Amino acid sequence: DLGFPTEAGELQLKEHYDHLTFTGPVPRTFVGALALAGASWPLTKILGDVNQQLVVRAVLGLWNALCLLYYRNRVGRAFGRGTANWFVLFQASGFHVMYYASRTLPNFFAFGLVTVALGQLLPDTQPGSVPRRSGPRNFIIILTATGVVFRSELALLLMQHSLFCLIKHRLTIGSAITSGAIGAAIGLALTIPIDGVFWRRFPLWPELSAFSYNILQSQSSNWGISPWHFYFSSALPRLLFNPLSYILCLFNVFAEPGIRRQPINLVVPSIAYVTLYSAQPHKEWRFIIYIIPSLLTAAALSAHWMWIRQSKALVYRILSLALVASVIGSFAASAVMLAISRLNYPGAHALNRLHELVPLHQSEHPDEKLDVVHVHMDTLSCMTGVTRFLQHPASDLVPGVRNNKPLAWVYDKTEDESKLLDPLFWQQFDWVLAERVERVIGRWEVVETVYAYAGVRIISPNDSSHTTINQYGPREGEGGAWRKLLGYADLWGRKLSGGWWVDVKLEPSIRVLKRQRDDAPIMVMGGDW
Repeated sequence: DLGFPTEAGELQLKEHYDHLTFTGPVPRTFVGALALAGASWPLTKILGDVNQQLVVRAVLGLWNALCLLYYRNRVGRAFGRGTANWFVLFQASGFHVMYYASRTLPNFFAFGLVTVALGQLLPDTQPGSVPRRSGPRNFIIILTATGVVFRSELALLLMQHSLFCLIKHRLTIGSAITSGAIGAAIGLALTIPIDGVFWRRFPLWPELSAFSYNILQSQSSNWGISPWHFYFSSALPRLLFNPLSYILCLFNVFAEPGIRRQPINLVVPSIAYVTLYSAQPHKEWRFIIYIIPSLLTAAALSAHWMWIRQSKALVYRILSLALVASVIGSFAASAVMLAISRLNYPGAHALNRLHELVPLHQSEHPDEKLDVVHVHMDTLSCMTGVTRFLQHPASDLVPGVRNNKPLAWVYDKTEDESKLLDPLFWQQFDWVLAERVERVIGRWEVVETVYAYAGVRIISPNDSSHTTINQYGPREGEGGAWRKLLGYADLWGRKLSGGWWVDVKLEPSIRVLKRQRDDAPIMVMGGDW
């Protein structure tokens, strides 16, 4: 029924999706989402009444974990079990890759495939193994297809590794071109028909549109500009997480001739990729996430080299203890960051709270009862946790037929400034989720404020206040276990430290606004600029 341009197909798309109504600056591929939906569908049927967002993210996270395990096995065959174990410790104790591995972003649809492709470049040094001449060709095929479908910046990473393989005589120009053509054909055969269906445009290559918009038209700068050194001074230290993984281990890669030759094949193309990509003004750490397994492999080689030399010198014993302590510290820091990171999604908390507030309000004010609730969600709400999974199904609304359910919901995500400046635009909504109340035109009441993470503060022994998270954090129904855990940490931490403690600071983020009736007192007046 979806087919190519037919009215029925377009109506079906608009019923189940909102990308044709709220398109965003560039189209993004549906290939990853379609594959993920297909893999998740049997689980949702088996598990029945379950949070589908949890299932989908669990499946994507499991896929990326399996790809990392495949890469770990390739590291073991190339450099030994000890190096592979250190790689697992460094990777598992890091925060960003593990936390975002289940995030449904194009970067993390691509991450697993890139990791598998990088595994193809590792040698097989096990006794009796046959040299893998097909590895570089497989790498080019996989990475080209992944770049064509998901992220165009992978062309830079492909270029660096291919050039390095050519210099090392692991690849010929002819085989590189042939492999690239095969990968491009596979990618285009996937993205053009699938995205043509979902975007109602044919032919359509979403990543080409994104490349044109971000690079050729230089529009990515609209999302912010970072200094040239951002990836080296900020992003890479955060992504590697364990300070010894780059301060000590990566230094040892270049300082020790005995192990320099092995990791140089991993480090040089990765650093060259980051260096070239630093020329792009708009920078985000997720654009370079793909090189982390390679850099951690180099770090693991150095860590294992020091570990097996503990008996030879005191300095190696000290360094080995420092490595163990750094891994334990990284696990602990990741756990703390996990607890804090749930405070970075006020949009999700606000939407969940809205779904609780509206029925309560309608039961208390039957004269204001609605059959259909119209909600506008601003940009910050949509960027901080609002997803289609959290929205009540739009299919509850059937034109011309009274809904049998108590409430039906219509959600709006308009970003067009010209519409947001029009007072008539706001008259269609009953409730609004907004960061800035003054931008909401009309008579509105702030029913609730959702707080978000805003840094940390030091509590002194003379400060008798409770931690901020227990006052303003997620409600009891949302993360009660976290609240109890942090409460115990607050209590015993302050006892053990003599009253000193570190507290999480929160700030007002998303306001839940309700339209005021003409005869109601005005609690908040939006700006009529």
